[in-house]
Amino acid sequence: MTEEETGRMFRLAYVPGVTPAKWVNVWTERMPDVPLTLVTADVAEAVGLLRSGGADAAFVRLPVDRDGLSVIPLYVETTVVVVPKDHAVAAVEEVAVADLTDDEVLHPLDDVIEWAVRPGLPAFTRPDTTAQAVELVAAGTGLLLVPQSLARLHHRRDLTYRPVPDAPQSQVALAWPTDATTDLVEDFIGIVRGRTVNSSRGRTSAPSAEKPAQRQAQKPIRNGSGGRAALGNRKRKGRRPR
Repeated sequence: MTEEETGRMFRLAYVPGVTPAKWVNVWTERMPDVPLTLVTADVAEAVGLLRSGGADAAFVRLPVDRDGLSVIPLYVETTVVVVPKDHAVAAVEEVAVADLTDDEVLHPLDDVIEWAVRPGLPAFTRPDTTAQAVELVAAGTGLLLVPQSLARLHHRRDLTYRPVPDAPQSQVALAWPTDATTDLVEDFIGIVRGRTVNSSRGRTSAPSAEKPAQRQAQKPIRNGSGGRAALGNRKRKGRRPR
C-alpha cells in the first residue's frame, strides 16, 4: 500500500444484472485499507459515469462507446424469454426465436440485446425500463427477451423464463478510462482476471517478500556443496605417493 492510497477508496459502478460480490470480497481481503464503494448505474449511464469521474471502473454491457476507455470482455449471458407461468412456452425446456413469431414481444427502451430483426410482433407500447416490461408481461400484454441475470433480478412468482439459444446474447465487460489507469484500477483488474496475490503481473509486495526466503533456501545448498568440495580437496592433498 502506497502512502498516496492510504485513506482513499475505489469506486466501482455496475449495471443491473451484474453481481460484483465475489470480486468485492477478494478486494476486501487483499486491500483492507482501501474501501470499495459500489455505485449502481443504468446501462445508458455507466459510460458517462466513468467519463465524468464518478467511478474508477465499471461493469458494463457491450457494446459501448469505447472512445477513451479500456475494456476487458468477461462473459456472455444466455438470452431467455420471460412469460406468464400459464403460457405455452412454460411447458417446454427451451424455445427458438421462430417459435415467438405470433407473440407480441415487448421492447423496452433500456433493452441490452442488439437485434438485427426484432422477434415476434411489436407490442402496443415501448416501456421505459425492463422492470416496467416485466410488469406488462405479468399483466399478459406481451413477452420479454432479456439476459438471464435480468430475468432473475426481476423474478416474480407468476412468471417464468426459458432459454432462447438462437437469440443474440449480451456480454458483460469491465471498463475504465484509459488515461486513469491507476494502481488501484490495476489491482482490481488483477482480481477480476483471477490473479493470485503472488502473481508477477499483480501490483503487490509479495515478490520482494519472497527474495529473502529464496536466499535462505539457496544458502545451505551453496554452503553444503562448497563444504564437500573443500573436503574433497583436502583428501586429494593428503594422498602422497610412497
